[in-house]
Amino acid sequence: MKTRLAAPQDAEVLLEIYRPYVEKTAITFEYEVPTVEEFRERIQETLKKYPYVVLENENQICGYAYASTFKGRAAYDWCVETSIYIREDVRGEGYGRRLYEVLEQYLSLQNVKNVNACIAYTEVEDAHLTKGSVRFHEKMGYQMVGQFHQCGYKYEHWYDMVWMEKMIGEHEAHPGAWIPFSQLKNMEL
Repeated sequence: MKTRLAAPQDAEVLLEIYRPYVEKTAITFEYEVPTVEEFRERIQETLKKYPYVVLENENQICGYAYASTFKGRAAYDWCVETSIYIREDVRGEGYGRRLYEVLEQYLSLQNVKNVNACIAYTEVEDAHLTKGSVRFHEKMGYQMVGQFHQCGYKYEHWYDMVWMEKMIGEHEAHPGAWIPFSQLKNMEL
């Protein structure tokens, strides 16, 4: 099992990991599967500011995780939103934990203090959404901080959305500058 930074040429494989989340679940509220080119652009744009990590086992990509802007104001520079997707056939094998550990290491180098996860949620699990993502984030040390009710519509059902957060850095009075990932990109952990 090894992790590395994603590259634009990974777009096709990463998109195939993401595809079932769009087509079969309410984990993402995206309705249409992006094109490979759109996905490649997402990877490239993310890597300008934040880490985008893939995990390989036996030379096959098993999942990926990345960070994105939490809010577009300078005061939020020390906070990010995290996302993670694991290949359907290898969920529950510890890949998500490893991806988030590496992602958090990179984010710490950027001087990030808070990681936040926006998660589709339902009180009653169904064929399209379970509480698995919330349980995973709880195991990773995230805490529930907010819930929006019936704000996402997919598969003829209204789903909630929750925010979970985890503190990964000290909140000093003078925290130091946030560092764009493009300045750290050549550093492998």
